[in-house]
Amino acid sequence: MKLGAILNVLDEPGNPKAIMTRAKELSRCGFEGLWTAQAIGRGFMVHDPLMTLATAAAVTDDILLGTAVLQVPLYHPLDLAHRVLCLKQMAGERLILGIGAGSTEVDFNTYDRDYSNRFKDFYRIVDELRQVFETGKLGDKDLSPWPHVAGGQALYLGSWGKGVMRAAREFDGWIASGMYRSTDEIEAALRAYKQAGGGTSVVSTIPVHAKTDLGELKMRLTRFADAGFDHAVIVQMGDGPPAETIRRLLP
Repeated sequence: MKLGAILNVLDEPGNPKAIMTRAKELSRCGFEGLWTAQAIGRGFMVHDPLMTLATAAAVTDDILLGTAVLQVPLYHPLDLAHRVLCLKQMAGERLILGIGAGSTEVDFNTYDRDYSNRFKDFYRIVDELRQVFETGKLGDKDLSPWPHVAGGQALYLGSWGKGVMRAAREFDGWIASGMYRSTDEIEAALRAYKQAGGGTSVVSTIPVHAKTDLGELKMRLTRFADAGFDHAVIVQMGDGPPAETIRRLLP
């Protein structure tokens, strides 16, 4: 199991080079993925997920870069496709695009989007994104992507409940949130996902903070690895243990 970390939750927001510094530090420590989350209008500032990964792509060479997850209904499909194609030009095959319908109403209110219609909007936009990634076009609109970034983009679904089965059937991977679900619940969902023929699996936003028991965290990460997750992604919150210490928890 590859261990990654959320990159765009910062301890030093006043440092203009914080993203670059942290990306290089996590890579140096042996983390195998740099990931971003998305939150808007919640009383705190989080860097834009795609801008963050573009910055990370510029200062790293081979570490995976992923979104966990982008709230697709907040975007116009051509706007999002254009941003992703530009990021793919920088990141190449390192890019993992995790997407979801969103779960926090204030994010939608901030952008004047319809929260109640988010699932319908999500699946409509996903169909349009797939068309743009494959052909470069949506109707009579043509993004004219560079040839080396055209031809499709793998999509991982961030979901729970019935969405896990849909991830297995219709997407290239599944992303589970480790923030609020128990380890038992997440393991059970992974078993169902695998039994349904699901592919790559990610457990993301596993919280690590000053009061985190490292022994318990190691046990949790080990259980996720033994269950068959391909990636685990921690999010450091506040004055938690240093990155080197967390990386040593897994072989």
